[in-house]
Amino acid sequence: MAFNKISNYLLERFTEIVGPENIFTTPEQLQKYAHDETEDLVFFPQVAVSPVSAAQISDLLKLCSEHLIPVTPRGAGTGLSGGALPVLQGLVISTEKLNKIIEIDQRNLQATLESGVITEVFMNAAVEHGLFYPVDPSSKGSCFIGGNVSHGSGGPRAVKYGTIKEYVLNLEVVLPNGEIIWTGANTLKYASGYNLTQLMIGSEGTLGIITKVVLKLLPIPTQNLVMLASFPNSESACAAVSSIFRTGITPSCLEFMERRGVEWVIEYDHFQFDLKPEVDAFLMIEVDGHDSNLLLTEAEKINTVLESHGCSDVLLADTSAQKEAIWRLRRNMPLSVKSNSIYKEEDTVVPRAELPKLISGIKLIGLQFGFDSVCYGHAGDGNLHVNIIKGNMTDFDWNNKLKDGIREIFELTVSLGGTISGEHGIGLVQREFMDIKYSTVNLNLMRGIKNVFDPKGILNPGKIF
Repeated sequence: MAFNKISNYLLERFTEIVGPENIFTTPEQLQKYAHDETEDLVFFPQVAVSPVSAAQISDLLKLCSEHLIPVTPRGAGTGLSGGALPVLQGLVISTEKLNKIIEIDQRNLQATLESGVITEVFMNAAVEHGLFYPVDPSSKGSCFIGGNVSHGSGGPRAVKYGTIKEYVLNLEVVLPNGEIIWTGANTLKYASGYNLTQLMIGSEGTLGIITKVVLKLLPIPTQNLVMLASFPNSESACAAVSSIFRTGITPSCLEFMERRGVEWVIEYDHFQFDLKPEVDAFLMIEVDGHDSNLLLTEAEKINTVLESHGCSDVLLADTSAQKEAIWRLRRNMPLSVKSNSIYKEEDTVVPRAELPKLISGIKLIGLQFGFDSVCYGHAGDGNLHVNIIKGNMTDFDWNNKLKDGIREIFELTVSLGGTISGEHGIGLVQREFMDIKYSTVNLNLMRGIKNVFDPKGILNPGKIF
């Protein structure tokens, strides 16, 4: 598809639509919209805008469709797959000013909000109304709800409560031709034709721009217990994960951490922690509910399972401060890894019983190609974040051979019944690996769906395929 540049005429029209205070054209202004959290990738748009309504986005898209201008939707820019990068320049449409919580409906346990609301801001607002929104990606303090929907976000509590797809009831979406639609209904059941709401979740801004979201809420769990279990090796820790669920207990969180990641958190965050020499891996386990006695019984059952898999020690947090310290250890791991080395993060997911084979296979592939890795993630979901560390690799091997190693990791993941992304999405950086998981038939079906929504191909071009 041959796209056009933004002319002076279009720039004037864009300015009329959003106002001069919401249009950005200088390199200094555009720097903010040229990158996300993906490693070392920068693409400047020709123009960026921050509209304040779906109607303004509609007018912008009508013009871009008519004049064949590529458009990149953007949330907070916290993505890890390059999904918000304007790889073909054109126009970036930022949702940063669509930041209103429209309604929190306590009677129906629902909320309606604009797509640019920060996730943690919404979580806290729900708590003020006695309600609970459990989807908590690690970037919750800065990421937007719309971006979470676009990427099918999860987080630690997805193991019990599910990913965002379990909570989205309805969406207001601006289509690439400028039409505005609602995708479904504000109901818990929906069996009325194709489910366009679920189709939009995880579509990474390629089918439409999400402007409003209707979310389901839950009552707040009043009690929780947090445990930190130590293991002599990663395989033993991962093997314990599936066994916990076979007791009939579903933890609210079940996170895996390698020793090296913990060491880097201690160094990066000046974290006080007694890291014993015989420990090589950890599981962080949370159970929640409304009955403290029941939670203690569940913790005892879990402890029995942990011991049967070689767990050497279990710390049961007694106070809020201890719970917060354990959570801090896990939440600061991505930043600590990022600060220590040149790295590349991959997002693998397998059936949880296959985790031991996945992590041992990743280490063998690292030995073959010469890279190190630090693994952590949402073990209860089988979702392992693989941080590939350059270590002693030469610049040539890092730049030319690393992709072969990543391909082998994904081939292993798929062979174990998994897929190439659990929550980070495909975007720009993973699209070359889509053939590992999907046949030509699958990919052509996806391209066909894209073509129905966006026949001119203007919306987030260069992503997924």
